[in-house]
Amino acid sequence: MALWLLDSQRLGQTKSVKRIAGRMLKQPAREGVVEAQSRLGRLLCTDCDSQRDRRIGFELLRQAARAGDCQAQLELGQLYCQPQYRELTKARHWLEQAAAQGSAEARRVLQGLPGKRRVSTLR
Repeated sequence: MALWLLDSQRLGQTKSVKRIAGRMLKQPAREGVVEAQSRLGRLLCTDCDSQRDRRIGFELLRQAARAGDCQAQLELGQLYCQPQYRELTKARHWLEQAAAQGSAEARRVLQGLPGKRRVSTLR
């Protein structure tokens, strides 16, 4: 239900629906459900003003990325590219993981990173 709410074109954009979906994802994320960790992590990193919530979201994304969630790997790689984190080695690692799973967006972001490009031959 939470994923349906977030994926809904109309409903998924409202703060109150995001809050409800976040509450619904909290327990499954705590229990290690990778998709819940990924979605709640993205929600907390992008839609919360609290530094604490963003830290929790970042950790949830890291857990989901380590478990192989392509979207979490992409999101984590993109976060590591941002000025407040700016860890390009970690960004490259997670973006390469996502690209290896077929993420065209990860390949696009990798093209813009300085340094070596190991995944440019992937299709």
